Amino acid sequence: MRASRLVIALWAALIVILVIVEVAEITHVFTLPIQSAIGDPLAFVFALIFTTILALVGAIFIGIYVSHRILSPTGFTPFEEEMLKMRQEVHELQASVEALRRSTAPSDPIDKERP
Repeated sequence: MRASRLVIALWAALIVILVIVEVAEITHVFTLPIQSAIGDPLAFVFALIFTTILALVGAIFIGIYVSHRILSPTGFTPFEEEMLKMRQEVHELQASVEALRRSTAPSDPIDKERP
């Protein structure tokens, strides 16, 4: 299942918006002086709710990423596939060498040194 271009564009836009908001947080664009927080409790509550929503969105993104990494089926790398093929070839060679040994060796060895 392949994501459409619209979905990818929406996710990219959301990520860009969140990065802009994070840069604004880091540069203290949203910083309120303590006097305005005490003087205007509504602004303080708004700031708390805003920060909580940003934290939840970040946690959701991290959870999606981690669960995708854990639950996504990963196959063998090309190197590992080649090693598995070589292992199978070695087993086949061992079996063929053992078959050649059995065919060339006498089936009932007789010890001629004993009287």
